[in-house]
Amino acid sequence: MLILASASPRRQELLRNAGIRFTVQPADIDETPLAGELPRECAERLAREKALAVFQKHPQSYVLGADTIVVVDDAILGKPRDADDAARMLRRLSGRTHAVITGVCLVGPVAGKTEALRTAAESTLVTMCEFADDEIRDYVATGEPMDKAGAYAIQGIASRWIPHIEGDYSNVVGLPVALVYAMLRERGLA
Repeated sequence: MLILASASPRRQELLRNAGIRFTVQPADIDETPLAGELPRECAERLAREKALAVFQKHPQSYVLGADTIVVVDDAILGKPRDADDAARMLRRLSGRTHAVITGVCLVGPVAGKTEALRTAAESTLVTMCEFADDEIRDYVATGEPMDKAGAYAIQGIASRWIPHIEGDYSNVVGLPVALVYAMLRERGLA
């Protein structure tokens, strides 16, 4: 049985749509980037920490951890703290291309060992149109950006500002499904 170490409805929907069976057990970890940590390393570390936190409680199961970050000018944009922080992030993304990186980690039992671990990351480039402060204010007021890395949801209202992506769309939503499926197949889980 696969356990998803995330309460994210977007990740759950992506897995369901791909026909991947799972249960949910959210991981409660500190998602703060470490000083000097590169973005990809941060996404992979957080995914690993989430997977391991849940695996400790369910050592006979396979656990999938994931973490998505947005990167612009080498700065990691996580989830906004409040409406002002969301508006700041959106102003920074307006009219630019940024990277969305999702780290994933699959951990599970292996005969004779405590665990088997596979960690990877997917990166997608997202180009946004320029948008005005009143558009940002109205968007933030919807509440949609508040629990999203980079303060936007590509599958939601913000889709109107995204004319181009280069890479895996599902990665921007929150989980690189093709990568996860390949990892599950390697372990005979799919």
